[in-house]
Amino acid sequence: MSASQPAEPAFPWADDWPEITDGRVRAAFAKVERALFIEPHLRDFAGDDAPLPIGEGQTISQPFIVALMLQALHLSAGERVLEIGAGSGFQTAILCELLATDDAPSGASVYAIERLATLAAKATQVLADLGYPAHLRVSDGVLGWPDAAPFDAILVAAATAHVPKPLWEQLVEGGRMVLPLGATQDDQELVLLHKIEGKMKMTRLGGVRFVPLISPLLADPKMWAETV
Repeated sequence: MSASQPAEPAFPWADDWPEITDGRVRAAFAKVERALFIEPHLRDFAGDDAPLPIGEGQTISQPFIVALMLQALHLSAGERVLEIGAGSGFQTAILCELLATDDAPSGASVYAIERLATLAAKATQVLADLGYPAHLRVSDGVLGWPDAAPFDAILVAAATAHVPKPLWEQLVEGGRMVLPLGATQDDQELVLLHKIEGKMKMTRLGGVRFVPLISPLLADPKMWAETV
């Protein structure tokens, strides 16, 4: 390749994401091959910047939305992060890349929860095969991971009408949470929450469409954090 020729994109969507300016997020995407987290018959579509089915009525999210959420969190290496809705494990792997340090295994500070055991088993195997030993367990995501808390950041990859109170309480002072808020797919909005002196500061990031966060706990208003 001559000096006058542009370099090949580091990942399929590199030239299509002017909004993603965080070089660490872009570098992490370049290291994680999405096709490995998709069923073989769908791997021809792995380069599409679109959600894809992963079974159990769930999807692997659109890569741009994953990048947008991760960029919003401004993650630093070594931070302790909780992911709700691990799904295929693709986003978990990117978190492992972003949070890796020189003196700890990649994934040591990544905690991921998946509600569906079949998806969790597949994600755990793929992550292990790729050298991402994240902590991943099957549980109700609304409960969070109390024995691993507090967390510097929390990423929720399913939509809810209310911020789950347990997750908010497991966030450190000064911590960040990103999640889609909305009662239906037609009114979902991606938001970034900062915990400042115990209060919630909300930044709106735009409309999205996610599968719902499923939990019987959300029927109880006592499980809702107070929003502003």
